[in-house]
Amino acid sequence: MKPHEGLYINGAWTPAASAETIEVVNPADEQVIGHVAAAGREDVDAAVRAARAALPAWAATPPAERAARLTALRDALAARHEEIAETVTAELGAPLGFAKMVHAGLPIAVAGTYAELAATYAFEEKIGNSTVLHEPVGVVGAITPWNYPLHQIVAKVAPALAAGCTLVLKPAEDTPLTAQLFADAVHEAGVPAGVFNLVTGLGPVAGQALAEHPEVDLVSFTGSTAVGKQIGATAGAAVKRVALELGGKSANVILPSADLAKAVNVGVANVMSNSGQTCSAWTRMLVHTDQYDEAVQLAAAAAAKYVAGDPHDESSRLGPVVNAKQQARVRGYITRGIEEGARLVAGGPESPHPTGYYVSPTIFADVRPEMTIAQEEIFGPVISLIRYEDEEDALRIANGTVYGLAGAVWAADNEEAAAFARRMDTGQVDINGGKFNPLAPFGGYKQSGVGRELGPHGLTEYLQTKSLQF
Repeated sequence: MKPHEGLYINGAWTPAASAETIEVVNPADEQVIGHVAAAGREDVDAAVRAARAALPAWAATPPAERAARLTALRDALAARHEEIAETVTAELGAPLGFAKMVHAGLPIAVAGTYAELAATYAFEEKIGNSTVLHEPVGVVGAITPWNYPLHQIVAKVAPALAAGCTLVLKPAEDTPLTAQLFADAVHEAGVPAGVFNLVTGLGPVAGQALAEHPEVDLVSFTGSTAVGKQIGATAGAAVKRVALELGGKSANVILPSADLAKAVNVGVANVMSNSGQTCSAWTRMLVHTDQYDEAVQLAAAAAAKYVAGDPHDESSRLGPVVNAKQQARVRGYITRGIEEGARLVAGGPESPHPTGYYVSPTIFADVRPEMTIAQEEIFGPVISLIRYEDEEDALRIANGTVYGLAGAVWAADNEEAAAFARRMDTGQVDINGGKFNPLAPFGGYKQSGVGRELGPHGLTEYLQTKSLQF
């Protein structure tokens, strides 16, 4: 797609007040593929004012009409399926097949779930002698990451629109072209002017201005825990609602009764998809000591199947990471793992390509739970295999990080796995490879965040309650 030069404010593409721009780079070949406006405080203020002005009419719009606009938005995105996938591949580096299936397919499905929820959700309920109203929280500031650029946008914008909120979106600076495509789809769907506004810009400038703006009622942020803490502090000082979807260091617990080969292979695939740039990735694989050596061999063999290469080549199963900074970060963690005594059984810090921000699919064995690579979020194609002695030891290790976003448990039957999963301090657990459910709540315990996304739980984040007593 050809980038828009301006910002989408009050229903039109508008020149930014600032003349500064952001380079968009293809991480596979390091070539500049476009420039977008770098919004400043003045631009953010204009966008928020547009959202504030549009709020009364949109909040009063019947839910059935909001549902109709969301249905039209889903259809507009579906019509752009191929263009979305190509754009995500160009600016993120995701292999094209994965981009079509996940980066384009998943958010289209999620938009559809919110079209249905907008039409069916009980925005009023009777409790005793009270009528409880579920009303839009107001103007939303949405700040989204680059790793699943369209999915993260839809997971915030769709429920906000369904709830009757208006919003300003500040997408990640690495993947702004996907956000511009989304704005075009919103426009085509007939969403009224000012209800949705897009400001591309840098996090410390545009993101900060949006989080601090006194006319923003709720800040919804997905990204690192460090930045989430800053946004939470800013919102707290203003007594402002906040939703935070932050980091993870999820455990993949393979109990002795499990099908070991299946659990290891699915576990490796989980981390390698999207080049490990998934907050919920199962980056710690916990295996009983009696099966540990076999699991290490299986994991190394599985990793060897992930050939890094051109994202447009169908034989490439592993694209680059998003940028040079991220590549250096991930390679630094791999070096740190070696220095701390972990045993490298696949991959390593060397890049598999002379150009592009590639990282080798990497498997570490003999990882102790306290090692840096077992505690900190790496956000790359790196797995730590950790041995445990018994179930209590596995539980202690699984729960032994500051994070609690996701996880997996494998056992001979679902009941055994679910019994273990119930004791895990984490927001979502896949049982024996259970598939992703776009209606189930997604979000974390502990420092993995505040609030939930997706389905009805995601909708309630954008509502506030009023009680009428009779």
